[in-house]
Amino acid sequence: MILTQKIMRIVLLGPPGSGKGTQAALLRDQLGVAHISTGVLLREAVEQQTELGKKAKSYMDAGELVPDDLVLGLIEERLGQPDVARGFILDGYPRNLSQAEALDSVLERIEQPVDAAVSVTVNESEIVDRLSRRAIEEGRSDDTEEVIRNRMRVYAEQTAPVAGHYARRGQLREVDGMGSVEEVNQRLLDTLENPDAG
Repeated sequence: MILTQKIMRIVLLGPPGSGKGTQAALLRDQLGVAHISTGVLLREAVEQQTELGKKAKSYMDAGELVPDDLVLGLIEERLGQPDVARGFILDGYPRNLSQAEALDSVLERIEQPVDAAVSVTVNESEIVDRLSRRAIEEGRSDDTEEVIRNRMRVYAEQTAPVAGHYARRGQLREVDGMGSVEEVNQRLLDTLENPDAG
């Protein structure tokens, strides 16, 4: 069910374990927009052996991070596809301030500016609980509490300033990520439908 008729271009922010991937998938269907996950884009480009995919694979095979300009190239390519006409949800990008600024330039050039950046906030102890449970369920012994807390620190240092970037532009909306999937989803829909609520 599509709840809104207006085009929505959303950047979804939130620490690991905040549930933003789950929420992005729900919003994709509810708003009728494209869900763009950088992880999925990279995997698909590599599988399809596109020009950008081949370049990305060489970095991934060497265990290195794929450079920002390459990831941005993939995003720009994806934004040119027909299903993006109604809008998009960007999930997992931008991860730092320089990526946010580069993304702004691309979106300005292709005339698809961001309408809102939504930050899903969850307290640290809840995230540690969630990710610890997920690690047990998925048999991931590397996701220890120490590793999880370190990922949180990295997020706080690198990705949290991205929220500040969108706040300065008057585009940031914060949503409480505590509670059931349905409760959080309703809060997200409310803030997107009515940004001035609350």
